[in-house]
Amino acid sequence: MAAFLDVQNLTKTFGTTTVVKGVSFAFDKGEFISLLGPSGCGKTTILRMIAGFENPTSGSIKVDGQDITGLKPNRRQLGMVFQAYALFPNLNVGDNIGFGLKIAGMGAEERRARVDEMLKLIGLPGYEKRYPYEMSGGQQQRVALARAIAPRPRMLLLDEPLSALDAKIRVSLREEIRAIQLDLSITTVFVTHDQEEALSISDRIVVMHAGNIEQLGAPYEIYNKPATRFVATFVGHLNTIEATIVDPATGRVDIDGQTVAVPTLPPTAAAGAPISLTLRPEVLSVGAREGNDITLTGTIADVTFLGSVIRLRVNLGRNILSLDTFNDQRTAPPSRGEPVTVSLASKDLLVL
Repeated sequence: MAAFLDVQNLTKTFGTTTVVKGVSFAFDKGEFISLLGPSGCGKTTILRMIAGFENPTSGSIKVDGQDITGLKPNRRQLGMVFQAYALFPNLNVGDNIGFGLKIAGMGAEERRARVDEMLKLIGLPGYEKRYPYEMSGGQQQRVALARAIAPRPRMLLLDEPLSALDAKIRVSLREEIRAIQLDLSITTVFVTHDQEEALSISDRIVVMHAGNIEQLGAPYEIYNKPATRFVATFVGHLNTIEATIVDPATGRVDIDGQTVAVPTLPPTAAAGAPISLTLRPEVLSVGAREGNDITLTGTIADVTFLGSVIRLRVNLGRNILSLDTFNDQRTAPPSRGEPVTVSLASKDLLVL
């Protein structure tokens, strides 16, 4: 079956600078896709090319089998929600949501019924007479979402729609966006620089860096099996351990005077050569733990209380490891300077 959204060899050059470099990806109907990456990586430019606000230098974009690369934005049947709410300040909520319907020639009675349907969908029934200035940022963004969905677009494009909101509203609204997307089964492309947002609501994630795709996969794959050093360090918190190879044949390495065995070393590994190892904070344990075959000793460098989680920083020498442990009300966390033994499973170490 052909992909619903099919982007092939998409390139965009501004002057002498190429900001999107031959990007290709394909997604099925109804998927929630996140374009994730730092500022300037090309993710918003890709979204704008899909929307028709930017013309590709080369490449093609197909939606539901139709090549839309050269079509004007108003002929693509796509809904767009921007970072800024972009509501018409002189129109009330009902007229904002119904604006696209009116332009499309829908009758007043049918338009009113569709607006009521959208208000129920976004949890704001009875708000049709309010004006944008009378609403919170989260409510305004809900209205912008309803306006984009009202004309029944083939696909929904979201350009960092939550970045202007405070943290609590962001979390609740992203969950609502995902629920609405699932309810409508609408293919959605969501641009964000927030890894937590992308990991929490996406079916698949495209991790972008410097105009290229670093990795494409499900959130679980992106987080647990990063394909490149950039993905490993950009997505989630990561410990990087600088070690020295002791015996490449047995996989033994030296970490600040402590010798441990790692499962796989590169074929070019040589005794005495430096090597970088990485692991996530949550795979480390204080003390011994069943299944953990590596132990390291150090001292507590710092303790950070994060509510349900306590983050410890353990000083091994030149390496400092971050370790996450659950907050236990019955047990006080260790103090700075206190000696500590941590353990991990060698299979959780990633060699970079």
